[in-house]
Amino acid sequence: MGSEPRTLCDIFVAVAASGKSNLLISKVGGVWKPISAADVGFTVRALSLGLNGLGIQPGDRVAILSENRPEWAMADFAILCAGAWSVPIYPTLPAGQIAPLLVDCGAKAIFVSSLEQLGKILTIKGQVPSLDHVILIDGHPPREPGFMTFHDVVDRGRPTLEMSPGVFDQRAARVRPEDVATIIYTSGTTGEPKGAMLTHGNFVSNAVTACEVVPFTAEAVALSFLPLSHVFERLTDYAYFYKTASVAYAESVEKLAANFVEVNPHCFAAVPRVYEKVHARIMAKAESGSPVKRKLFAWAVGVGRARVPYMERGERIPSDLAFKAKIADALVFKKIRAALGANFRFAMSGGAPLSRDLAEFFIGAGVQIYEGYGLTETSPIICVNGPGRWRLGTVGRALRNVEVRIADDGEILSRGPHIMKGYFNKPEATAEAIDRDGWFHTGDIGELRDGFLSITDRKKDLIVLAGGKKAAPQPIENALKKSPYIALPIVIGDRQKFLAALIVPNFDRLRAWADAGHLDVQWNAIDSNPDIRRLYQAEVDAYNADRPHHEQIRAFTLLPADLTVDDGSITPTLKVKRRILENRHATLIETMYASAGKPHGA
Repeated sequence: MGSEPRTLCDIFVAVAASGKSNLLISKVGGVWKPISAADVGFTVRALSLGLNGLGIQPGDRVAILSENRPEWAMADFAILCAGAWSVPIYPTLPAGQIAPLLVDCGAKAIFVSSLEQLGKILTIKGQVPSLDHVILIDGHPPREPGFMTFHDVVDRGRPTLEMSPGVFDQRAARVRPEDVATIIYTSGTTGEPKGAMLTHGNFVSNAVTACEVVPFTAEAVALSFLPLSHVFERLTDYAYFYKTASVAYAESVEKLAANFVEVNPHCFAAVPRVYEKVHARIMAKAESGSPVKRKLFAWAVGVGRARVPYMERGERIPSDLAFKAKIADALVFKKIRAALGANFRFAMSGGAPLSRDLAEFFIGAGVQIYEGYGLTETSPIICVNGPGRWRLGTVGRALRNVEVRIADDGEILSRGPHIMKGYFNKPEATAEAIDRDGWFHTGDIGELRDGFLSITDRKKDLIVLAGGKKAAPQPIENALKKSPYIALPIVIGDRQKFLAALIVPNFDRLRAWADAGHLDVQWNAIDSNPDIRRLYQAEVDAYNADRPHHEQIRAFTLLPADLTVDDGSITPTLKVKRRILENRHATLIETMYASAGKPHGA
């Protein structure tokens, strides 16, 4: 690929010159259509010069409010090559949560994907005095000054590009590795969002060194479906472009199953919640089969798990196990992999810890998942597993140029070229996060063994019981999720005598169970249904059986609906906002603790 890139502009220039016929792929009018590297190159250059024509200067902030699509990547590169900073906004956020972010960063322009997203901006535009330009990707904007289409901006830059093509290259060449590329607002499971300033050098160092571990290739087609507003997908896509791989944008998470089979991607990145949902669907399908099929499935899963330690150590699988694995593969695992498309090679997991049990299931089935770890503030990858260097239950080893150490209190610290410049307009928060020696304090608790990092919990999430014992909720929650009836447990108990849990049921499994028993269920009052309570008590008892006393769940409440981004209980990356949930259900939690030990409903 020639000389090593120094900025994201360098990555763009190289990939635009790659001659690739299908650099970006998306569904248009029901058909998957490719966009060539040459067309992407022309559009980005004209768009960038068009932004200059609108008065966008180096250091100005331009927001992107859009679902994943080719125009997202093109807008991002156009902004970056103009020397401006891109500010991604989650398309799932309501207008009221978007306004403070645009005000905080002083956005001068914003790209919006659709009339729906435009509607949000119309309601808040008066609150954002800095916002001069609203650029609509699909549809017709209002015929008022300051509103235009994506193609209007491309057309604005086209004459300059055709008459003076060197102008774009000069502007892009002025961008330095230490220049800020983006402000990414942390979705914030606690407190107000903070804008992490990430530089070109942060992203490039992370993409280049991640590609030394994760086997991205130029021939690969990657499926992009995690929000590009999230740093994990953003960096992963930069790594794809660095390797000149093709990027296909999924239509939506709801259409993901169909998109896998249509696109046949080689790789993709996902958060654990996606793998949990896929696993739940596989298990539900297996459970609905005949007794013979259920027995076969359970046998195959056991065989798959048995071969994982050999795969992990890179050892030859014993011949009898290899023979069983061949049968399990032909009868069961082949079908699981087929759901991910004919060309599937590997997947990546990040954003939250992937439970060992889940990783074992998929890896045993031949679905290789490389788990990594990092934060928005670390661009994001600190550690990652890869071929020949992975260990189950860990997030891998640090990237080549990344330092990791464990502080005296167990907190994970990291230092290197991946650490953000700081929080925008928040010098005190920056000083709190990055110490004088340049170590970034992650807020996560972990252990290092043989260079492999294991995450045990969030420092702020650690529960200190009234008796002084400490409990880490995440491993407990992962263990509870093994129950087919539990979708999402939220373990609580800080300063209480014992642990309790708010439980979001797996409603599909619970409905099937209720239907099989011909139960008449009031779904908005499931917590007071004695049959359902008994079912969940049995699941909690099964978890408690081999747990130390302070880690046992002694009370629980069933929530009548799933958590959603809209109701503010989870972040757009599906992380639970614990403090918000605990405050929202404070009375319910108080009652649960007060009545613990009494018959339910007494």
